[in-house]
Amino acid sequence: MASSSKVYGTVIENLEIIETASEGVCIGRHEGKVVFVPFTVPGDIADVMLVRSKINYTDAFIRQLRKPGESRIEPMCPHFTLCGGCRWQHMRYDAQLVMKQKQVTDNLQRIGGIEIENIFPITASPNQFHYRNKLEFTYSDTRWLTDDERHSENIEPRGLGFHLPGRFDKIFKVNRCFLQDDYMNEIRNTAQDVALQQDLTFCNRKEHTGFLRNLMIRNSSAGHWMITVIFGFDDEKLISEYMNALKEKLPGVKSWIYIINTKANDSLNDLEFHVFSGPDSFTETMEHLHFSVGPLSFYQVNVPQALAMYGMVRKLADLKGTETVYDLYTGTGTIALFVAPHASKVVGIEYVPTAIEDANKNAVNNKISNAEFFCGDIAKTLNASFMAEHGHPDVIITDPPRSGMHPDVVAQILNVAPEKVVYVSCNPATQARDIAMMKDQYRLAEIHPFDMFPHTHHVENIALLIRK
Repeated sequence: MASSSKVYGTVIENLEIIETASEGVCIGRHEGKVVFVPFTVPGDIADVMLVRSKINYTDAFIRQLRKPGESRIEPMCPHFTLCGGCRWQHMRYDAQLVMKQKQVTDNLQRIGGIEIENIFPITASPNQFHYRNKLEFTYSDTRWLTDDERHSENIEPRGLGFHLPGRFDKIFKVNRCFLQDDYMNEIRNTAQDVALQQDLTFCNRKEHTGFLRNLMIRNSSAGHWMITVIFGFDDEKLISEYMNALKEKLPGVKSWIYIINTKANDSLNDLEFHVFSGPDSFTETMEHLHFSVGPLSFYQVNVPQALAMYGMVRKLADLKGTETVYDLYTGTGTIALFVAPHASKVVGIEYVPTAIEDANKNAVNNKISNAEFFCGDIAKTLNASFMAEHGHPDVIITDPPRSGMHPDVVAQILNVAPEKVVYVSCNPATQARDIAMMKDQYRLAEIHPFDMFPHTHHVENIALLIRK
């Protein structure tokens, strides 16, 4: 086999792209090898340049598109291919949905070897653009430069934008993004311009220096805008000057928050936020429920689609009002509180303390008294003594992170043996792995895929498992 250095630059002419693969990349086949080519669609015929070769596959990129596939369209975003976000924006939306549905069923049937009794069509997102209510940007003193900029003099190296794929130390300056309401673009561009006018230092990721680190922009369905600026060190004068200048130029923003982060990493949940001006939270409504969303709160970024998903969870649980429901990985309790009026009792378990604090606040604010929330390791918490105190679950709802459930949690669910398990997943591969471990005791009665993130390869799936 030729080494990667020997194949680099080799061109394969007229490669036919045949299907999608993991991580949103499409594939062709050449001389018995799979060729991974990003930013293609099935049906494309292209000349591709090889960049790396392994035993069973080769990585490449398009050098020239010879014939477009049927589903190929012109992407809206000027940063397409440079940004790692909307990797499918060049694909018709109906084709994206087909690929996502296939991704779910392939993982369950082909990889997990699981028989599915009822496969329901994927639920499309109500909005294909401007669907997010939260975005985060990075201030950097070494932004990516275009070819023209590299050959120009007096180019400003600082910028505010998204990280380049695979580059923790470099961002590209975003001119316009279509993921959030368009006012976000005015906010971001203003934040960058004011910082440059005040000649503030932007973060250097390698040396961990700089005054400005990150900008978080949130908005509610009702139009409440919240800005959180993350500073690299505390300087009351600089903070006040920067925040006041932004306030003057952005009257549409109601909440002004800042955080001091002197750590090497960007995690914020262990840090205190400071209110510079305005309310420290806004209220988001789902049906009859009201959720308080602060700068560090977890809340679904695509609210209309989240509402549809929660409705499906409630439908599949099919509660009669007498059941005890356990909600694992409950987060801030949104699903637990959504089903609580239809159950006798709901118990939420989560390992993040701040999330449990928010869950309890949400229960109080919504006057829901039959929901309790507990913080702890789920595998250790879900035991006989816990159930003796809080009741044996008739239904378990689980909504784990992308890594899926820990094998010990799966084992505990099998020991508990509830009548139903409603498994909400943001990663069909780990969901298939977990369900495969449960298939001797549970049958997979239904799956319901949901598209929460249009123009990406990500897909959510809700699975109903019923005890045999």
